[in-house]
Amino acid sequence: MLPSPAAILSYLTILSGSAGRLVISLVYFLIVANTLTLAEFGLFATASATGLILSRLLAFGFVSPLYRVATVKPRLLGAYLAGFAALSLASLPLIAAAAAAAYGLLFADRLAVLPFTLIIVAEVLCWRPVEVVAIVNNGLRRFRQAALLVIIGSSLRTAAALLFIGFARPALESWAAAYLAATFASLVVALVGFLPPARWRFVRALYPRRMADAVFAGAADIVFYVQSELDKLLVLGLAGERTAGLYAIALRVIDLTAMPVRSFNQMLVQKIMQDRGVGGGRRLAVYEAGIALVSVAGLVAVIVALKPFPGLLGRNVSEAAYLFAPMLLVPAFRNLVEYHAELLYARERTGSRILLLCLLTALKAGLISLVMSRFAAHEDWAAWMNGVFGLVYLVSAAFTYRLLGQATSGARP
Repeated sequence: MLPSPAAILSYLTILSGSAGRLVISLVYFLIVANTLTLAEFGLFATASATGLILSRLLAFGFVSPLYRVATVKPRLLGAYLAGFAALSLASLPLIAAAAAAAYGLLFADRLAVLPFTLIIVAEVLCWRPVEVVAIVNNGLRRFRQAALLVIIGSSLRTAAALLFIGFARPALESWAAAYLAATFASLVVALVGFLPPARWRFVRALYPRRMADAVFAGAADIVFYVQSELDKLLVLGLAGERTAGLYAIALRVIDLTAMPVRSFNQMLVQKIMQDRGVGGGRRLAVYEAGIALVSVAGLVAVIVALKPFPGLLGRNVSEAAYLFAPMLLVPAFRNLVEYHAELLYARERTGSRILLLCLLTALKAGLISLVMSRFAAHEDWAAWMNGVFGLVYLVSAAFTYRLLGQATSGARP
């Protein structure tokens, strides 16, 4: 069960990028969360979450074939990069229509069109391509370059946040413009300095065979992020901007503690794709226990740090800090659900992954709607989130391991 020295070195390389990004992202988050009002931060977080979901429509999910090619057949990378670029352009009308629908449903009475549009453009057309360049580098096992790119992108956002403090009117509209400028700069850096060299050529015969995989993987990715970000949108719709701001701050702190887990997931997915197996049940149990422990420990560290210094992370974060202890188990459940989705992706169980994520999305939507409608007025809802995410985790675990068990049994002679 012990990993090889090369695997440990690769993980530490990815983790170093995550650690650097963690520190920089923390500074960025604290500046934005404490400069905007709670209501404005709630709107920014939910608009950004909407953009994150919509960005998965870019190129109709062709990121999945691109990553697989980078991992197992890098000589075809140029052809797949050309296909990704062409499909990205073709997907823009669909993204625009979906963004307009999301604005009409959630933001029309809360947020002006211009800042919403700037945030969506930043997430979809700027940051998603940066992520794709990092994904390609990871597929090629250029972990150092991918980590450096992510750190640079986070640093540019942090620099924009530092400049934002000095604005005459540090409102959401001005932050949306600064956010877009920083994210566009990240895109330029990614394309100029980090895109792997390859001879781009459009080979039409390659793409029809891969589009089914792309669409299914893209659909699974969209459903995964809907499942992951849906709670922010529901809290905004059911409890208003201020509660959405408090919840977004709590979730952002939880997300920051998940970075070591995501580095592990990335390495595990590559290992499973190369070895065509996931290992035994004992190994998977150890992985689950480790993920849960690391996830909870990260939030405990934040709570302990805030005890003697309640204002350490700023005014608005200190207002949301009362949510951290009641939501103590949420990081473990969220990260384990993400881990299950990665296991199914690595084993190419795309249809099953979509089915699972749709089930989890419906379950989470129902449970959060029930909790927020009954407890939001008294702010007792935070503790109930452990039950919400715990039930989502139990369903995810039962579904995932049943499928993996069937796959393992079917592979035996």
